Formats: sequence, structure tokens, C-alpha cells
Amino acid sequence: MCGIVGLFLKNRALQPELGRLTSLMLETMTERGPDSAGFAVYDGAAAGHRKMTVRGISSSNAGDLESGFLQITGNNGNVHQRCDHLVLTYAEEHETPLRAYMNEFGRGVHIASCGDSIELYKGVGLPEHVATRFELKTMRGTHAIGHTRMATESAVTIAGAHPFSTGPDQCLVHNGSLSNHNSLRRMLVREGLAFDTENDSEVAAGYLSWRLSRGDKLDQALESSIDVLDGFYTFVVGTRDGFAVLRDPVACKPAVIAETDDYVAFASEYRALAELPAIQNAKVLEPEPQKVYHWEHAA
Repeated sequence: MCGIVGLFLKNRALQPELGRLTSLMLETMTERGPDSAGFAVYDGAAAGHRKMTVRGISSSNAGDLESGFLQITGNNGNVHQRCDHLVLTYAEEHETPLRAYMNEFGRGVHIASCGDSIELYKGVGLPEHVATRFELKTMRGTHAIGHTRMATESAVTIAGAHPFSTGPDQCLVHNGSLSNHNSLRRMLVREGLAFDTENDSEVAAGYLSWRLSRGDKLDQALESSIDVLDGFYTFVVGTRDGFAVLRDPVACKPAVIAETDDYVAFASEYRALAELPAIQNAKVLEPEPQKVYHWEHAA
């Protein structure tokens, strides 16, 4: 099953509403994925600064982690905690030592995402409860993607929840199943990628990151995945500037797009879009198989 959603705002006046609208869409997809949920929200950091979202924060490790972070940044970084995730904001020159510090920290701490704009959160439980824990309704931004999971092939864990982020400001949510992810994972590991889970969606995200690192644009990377990724799927991929949608050649997983002058919205089912502003004026379509749909904000 699983449910996926995305919301890309064209109208800047709606940016304070991004979290509330995304939460509404995510909660409507509960029946498609009641065991865990996650979302990525894009809202730019200050010029010259980066963001890192870290999960696995507890009362026993938060103080040590924050102390190490401030030491690396010379007390010039910013720490914001949401439930068991931290969002760290810091100058670009601290990226390499911070990543090394977080990777070596242990004690259940993992980097969830990193980039100029992305914040990524995920947790176990009903989507409504996950959204509430992270205060999604209060978040603002330019665009967001989200996922509700029904784990049919692996354990219900935070690590296995979507989205998966394997590159700067890039993340992926997926409805479907890949049949060749193990062989593709081995190839990508040889190319230097590392994976935190056995989830096939993380492999799909990693494949796109690998193609982007080799010079592809996002639409090129997605088009190449049609010939490489075996299985059935609908992908929504978030980037710093927007998001993209791709369905496999059979297109057996449900998907719908609604576009107005103010936004582009995506969901596994239309009912997740039904409460969006002026939805009655939207152009509604079912995305075609093997066709990349891509929206970006102007640089």
C-alpha cells in the first residue's frame, strides 16, 4: 500500500501554510500506511549556511551531542530540537568535521538529511501522531513531500520509514516494490555509497544521487532509472528547488496531480487533495507512465 504526497507552492503567500496543508494531506493517507510516517520540508537556510537533521536524540545523548556541535562550530551554530530530531544550522566550512562527528557519535544517532534547505523527520506511529510530535502544522516553507508506510517487507522502524535522503537536499518517497534492489545496492556500494537500511526505496534514492553526482540533471537521472529499476513504483523526489514525479511503465500504483496558479499538489489518492485551497479550480490529471513531471522555483 503506502501513501505519498507532495506540495509545491507557487504563491509565496501560502508558505506559512505549507506545514498545515502537508499535514492534512499526510493524515488523509493514514489508511494506506498506518505504521509509520515521515516528511521533508524545504525552507532555505541563511546564505552561506547549511542544515543537518539528526535523528535518535534522547535525554541521555542530547547534551553531549550539542556540546560537540557547538565546539566544532565555535559556538556559532544553531540547534533546534523537535521531538527526537535535531536541526543543526552552521557555516559551510563546518560541514566535513560535523558529518564525521555525527557518523562517529553512535548511541543511536543518525544523520537524516543535509543540505541548504531540507529538514527531514520520520517516526513510528499513525501519521497524525508523527505529524503532531514534530509540529508539522507550524512549519513554513516552499515545498514538501511526505509518506505514510505500510511495512510489507520489513520491520516497522524509524530507520525504515520514508523519506530517504542520500544526497544534498535530495530525498525520495516511494509507493511500490523493486525486484532488483539488492544487485543495484551492491553496485552502488562499489561506487562509494553507503546505506542505513535494507529498504528498496533507499536504493532508489541512492541510484538517483549517484546519477546526479555524475552530472545528470534530475529529469535525466529519473529517465535513466526507467531502464535500470525493475519493479512497480511511483516516486516523488524532493530537491532544493522543487520536486519531481515518476511512475513505472505499467503505472499500477495510484497517483493524481492537481495544479492551480498557487500550487502543484500530488497524492496517491484524490481525497488527500480535496481540502486544498481552491481545489475546485485545479487542473487534475493522472500522471502518465514513464513520464517525468518536474517543477522548480526560479533560481
